[in-house]
Amino acid sequence: MVEVIPAILEKDFSEIEKKIRLLDPPAGGLVEWVQIDVADGLLVPNDTKTAPAAFKNLKTKLKLEAHLMVKEPAKLAAAYADSGFKRLYAHIEAEGIDDFLAEAFKKNVEVGLAIDGPTPYEKIVPYLDNIDCVLVLAVKAGFSGQAFLPDTPHKVRKIKEAFFDLPICVDGAMTAENAAKVVRVGASRINSNSYLYNAPDLARAIDSLRSLSTN
Repeated sequence: MVEVIPAILEKDFSEIEKKIRLLDPPAGGLVEWVQIDVADGLLVPNDTKTAPAAFKNLKTKLKLEAHLMVKEPAKLAAAYADSGFKRLYAHIEAEGIDDFLAEAFKKNVEVGLAIDGPTPYEKIVPYLDNIDCVLVLAVKAGFSGQAFLPDTPHKVRKIKEAFFDLPICVDGAMTAENAAKVVRVGASRINSNSYLYNAPDLARAIDSLRSLSTN
Protein backbone atom coordinates (compact mmCIF):
# COMPACT_ATOMS: atom_id res chain seq x y z
CA MET A 1 0.00 0.00 0.00
CA VAL A 2 1.25 3.47 -0.89
CA GLU A 3 1.90 5.87 1.97
CA VAL A 4 0.23 9.23 1.38
CA ILE A 5 1.77 12.32 2.97
CA PRO A 6 -0.15 15.57 2.44
CA ALA A 7 2.11 18.54 1.75
CA ILE A 8 1.38 22.04 3.03
CA LEU A 9 2.89 25.05 1.28
CA GLU A 10 1.69 28.10 3.24
CA LYS A 11 3.42 31.10 4.79
CA ASP A 12 0.70 31.90 7.32
CA PHE A 13 0.90 29.54 10.31
CA SER A 14 -2.86 29.74 10.83
CA GLU A 15 -3.34 28.32 7.34
CA ILE A 16 -0.86 25.54 8.07
CA GLU A 17 -2.71 24.67 11.26
CA LYS A 18 -6.08 24.74 9.49
CA LYS A 19 -4.88 22.21 6.92
CA ILE A 20 -3.39 19.99 9.62
CA ARG A 21 -6.73 19.99 11.46
CA LEU A 22 -8.42 18.53 8.38
CA LEU A 23 -6.16 15.49 8.76
CA ASP A 24 -5.79 15.18 12.51
CA PRO A 25 -7.90 12.92 14.74
CA PRO A 26 -10.73 13.22 15.66
CA ALA A 27 -11.50 15.33 12.60
CA GLY A 28 -9.88 12.91 10.21
CA GLY A 29 -7.21 10.47 11.32
CA LEU A 30 -6.53 10.00 7.64
CA VAL A 31 -2.72 9.82 7.53
CA GLU A 32 0.29 9.35 9.80
CA TRP A 33 2.58 12.07 8.42
CA VAL A 34 2.23 15.58 7.06
CA GLN A 35 4.89 17.56 5.22
CA ILE A 36 5.59 21.23 5.79
CA ASP A 37 7.23 22.92 2.80
CA VAL A 38 9.77 25.61 3.72
CA ALA A 39 11.00 27.90 0.94
CA ASP A 40 13.51 30.73 1.49
CA GLY A 41 13.21 32.76 -1.70
CA LEU A 42 16.86 31.97 -2.46
CA LEU A 43 17.11 28.33 -3.47
CA VAL A 44 13.62 28.60 -4.97
CA PRO A 45 11.67 31.73 -5.93
CA ASN A 46 8.88 31.23 -3.40
CA ASP A 47 9.20 32.35 0.26
CA THR A 48 7.18 30.49 2.87
CA LYS A 49 9.51 30.63 5.84
CA THR A 50 7.60 29.86 9.03
CA ALA A 51 9.62 30.10 12.23
CA PRO A 52 10.21 26.52 13.37
CA ALA A 53 9.44 27.55 16.95
CA ALA A 54 5.81 28.09 15.90
CA PHE A 55 5.42 24.32 15.71
CA LYS A 56 6.57 23.63 19.28
CA ASN A 57 3.11 24.18 20.74
CA LEU A 58 1.21 22.58 17.87
CA LYS A 59 -1.10 19.91 19.25
CA THR A 60 -1.26 17.11 16.73
CA LYS A 61 -0.91 13.36 16.60
CA LEU A 62 0.55 13.59 13.12
CA LYS A 63 4.27 13.22 12.57
CA LEU A 64 5.85 16.25 10.92
CA GLU A 65 8.42 16.24 8.15
CA ALA A 66 10.08 19.38 6.78
CA HIS A 67 10.90 19.81 3.10
CA LEU A 68 13.63 22.44 3.32
CA MET A 69 13.77 24.23 -0.02
CA VAL A 70 16.43 26.55 1.35
CA LYS A 71 19.94 27.59 0.34
CA GLU A 72 21.63 26.68 3.65
CA PRO A 73 19.67 23.82 5.27
CA ALA A 74 22.36 23.05 7.85
CA LYS A 75 21.42 26.27 9.63
CA LEU A 76 17.82 25.10 10.09
CA ALA A 77 18.17 21.38 10.79
CA ALA A 78 18.49 21.60 14.56
CA ALA A 79 15.73 24.18 14.93
CA TYR A 80 13.18 22.07 13.08
CA ALA A 81 14.19 18.89 14.89
CA ASP A 82 13.93 20.68 18.23
CA SER A 83 10.47 21.91 17.27
CA GLY A 84 9.11 18.39 16.90
CA PHE A 85 9.86 17.43 13.31
CA LYS A 86 10.68 13.73 12.90
CA ARG A 87 11.95 13.77 9.31
CA LEU A 88 13.99 16.39 7.46
CA TYR A 89 14.70 16.74 3.75
CA ALA A 90 17.24 19.16 2.28
CA HIS A 91 17.77 19.73 -1.43
CA ILE A 92 20.81 18.32 -3.18
CA GLU A 93 20.97 21.66 -5.02
CA ALA A 94 21.54 23.51 -1.71
CA GLU A 95 24.84 24.50 -0.12
CA GLY A 96 26.58 22.54 2.66
CA ILE A 97 24.87 19.18 2.18
CA ASP A 98 27.46 17.32 4.26
CA ASP A 99 26.96 19.84 7.07
CA PHE A 100 23.19 19.39 6.88
CA LEU A 101 23.50 15.62 7.12
CA ALA A 102 25.81 15.89 10.11
CA GLU A 103 23.51 18.33 11.93
CA ALA A 104 20.36 16.36 11.19
CA PHE A 105 21.75 12.97 12.18
CA LYS A 106 22.81 14.45 15.52
CA LYS A 107 19.14 15.03 16.27
CA ASN A 108 18.05 11.40 15.87
CA VAL A 109 15.50 12.15 13.16
CA GLU A 110 14.98 10.55 9.77
CA VAL A 111 17.23 12.30 7.28
CA GLY A 112 16.58 12.52 3.57
CA LEU A 113 17.61 14.46 0.51
CA ALA A 114 15.40 15.89 -2.21
CA ILE A 115 16.24 16.25 -5.88
CA ASP A 116 14.58 18.95 -7.96
CA GLY A 117 12.68 17.99 -11.11
CA PRO A 118 15.22 19.43 -13.61
CA THR A 119 18.29 18.08 -11.75
CA PRO A 120 19.93 14.96 -13.23
CA TYR A 121 19.81 11.78 -11.17
CA GLU A 122 23.62 11.53 -11.05
CA LYS A 123 23.89 14.53 -8.71
CA ILE A 124 22.26 12.73 -5.79
CA VAL A 125 23.77 9.26 -6.33
CA PRO A 126 26.85 9.75 -4.07
CA TYR A 127 24.57 10.39 -1.07
CA LEU A 128 21.96 7.67 -1.46
CA ASP A 129 23.88 5.08 0.56
CA ASN A 130 23.95 7.37 3.59
CA ILE A 131 20.39 8.66 3.99
CA ASP A 132 17.10 7.26 5.26
CA CYS A 133 14.93 8.25 2.32
CA VAL A 134 14.86 10.26 -0.90
CA LEU A 135 12.35 12.80 -2.20
CA VAL A 136 12.02 13.14 -5.97
CA LEU A 137 10.38 16.31 -7.23
CA ALA A 138 8.17 15.79 -10.26
CA VAL A 139 8.10 19.56 -10.84
CA LYS A 140 10.50 22.44 -10.38
CA ALA A 141 10.60 23.15 -6.64
CA GLY A 142 8.89 26.21 -5.23
CA PHE A 143 5.22 26.29 -6.16
CA SER A 144 2.28 23.88 -6.12
CA GLY A 145 0.00 23.32 -9.08
CA GLN A 146 2.69 22.79 -11.72
CA ALA A 147 2.70 20.31 -14.60
CA PHE A 148 4.22 16.85 -14.17
CA LEU A 149 7.71 16.46 -15.64
CA PRO A 150 7.59 13.39 -17.91
CA ASP A 151 11.09 12.10 -17.11
CA THR A 152 10.23 11.66 -13.40
CA PRO A 153 9.38 7.92 -13.64
CA HIS A 154 12.75 7.28 -15.29
CA LYS A 155 14.52 8.97 -12.37
CA VAL A 156 12.50 6.98 -9.82
CA ARG A 157 13.22 3.73 -11.65
CA LYS A 158 16.97 4.37 -11.65
CA ILE A 159 16.99 5.04 -7.91
CA LYS A 160 14.92 1.93 -7.23
CA GLU A 161 17.15 -0.30 -9.34
CA ALA A 162 20.34 0.89 -7.64
CA PHE A 163 19.04 1.34 -4.07
CA PHE A 164 16.20 -1.15 -3.76
CA ASP A 165 15.49 -0.73 -0.05
CA LEU A 166 15.61 3.07 0.02
CA PRO A 167 12.12 4.58 0.50
CA ILE A 168 11.33 6.83 -2.48
CA CYS A 169 8.83 9.64 -2.12
CA VAL A 170 7.60 11.70 -5.06
CA ASP A 171 6.22 15.21 -4.70
CA GLY A 172 4.64 17.62 -7.19
CA ALA A 173 1.70 17.25 -9.59
CA MET A 174 0.68 14.10 -7.74
CA THR A 175 -2.76 13.46 -9.12
CA ALA A 176 -3.89 9.84 -9.06
CA GLU A 177 -2.90 9.50 -12.72
CA ASN A 178 0.62 10.87 -12.27
CA ALA A 179 1.17 9.13 -8.96
CA ALA A 180 0.36 5.80 -10.60
CA LYS A 181 3.22 6.37 -13.05
CA VAL A 182 5.84 6.70 -10.29
CA VAL A 183 4.39 4.05 -7.98
CA ARG A 184 4.66 1.47 -10.78
CA VAL A 185 8.41 2.06 -11.02
CA GLY A 186 9.29 2.11 -7.33
CA ALA A 187 7.86 5.04 -5.37
CA SER A 188 6.38 3.97 -2.04
CA ARG A 189 5.40 7.40 -0.69
CA ILE A 190 3.43 10.17 -2.35
CA ASN A 191 3.40 13.81 -1.24
CA SER A 192 0.45 15.76 -2.56
CA ASN A 193 -0.82 19.28 -2.03
CA SER A 194 -3.22 20.69 -4.63
CA TYR A 195 -4.76 17.34 -5.61
CA LEU A 196 -5.71 16.63 -2.00
CA TYR A 197 -6.63 20.02 -0.63
CA ASN A 198 -8.59 21.10 -3.72
CA ALA A 199 -10.58 17.89 -3.76
CA PRO A 200 -14.27 18.00 -2.80
CA ASP A 201 -13.69 14.99 -0.55
CA LEU A 202 -10.25 14.92 1.10
CA ALA A 203 -10.59 11.40 2.48
CA ARG A 204 -11.57 10.01 -0.91
CA ALA A 205 -8.66 11.80 -2.61
CA ILE A 206 -6.23 10.31 -0.08
CA ASP A 207 -7.69 6.84 -0.67
CA SER A 208 -7.30 7.25 -4.44
CA LEU A 209 -3.54 7.59 -3.93
CA ARG A 210 -3.20 5.05 -1.15
CA SER A 211 -4.88 2.34 -3.18
CA LEU A 212 -2.55 2.61 -6.18
CA SER A 213 -1.00 -0.70 -7.18
CA THR A 214 2.72 -1.14 -6.61
CA ASN A 215 2.87 -3.99 -9.14
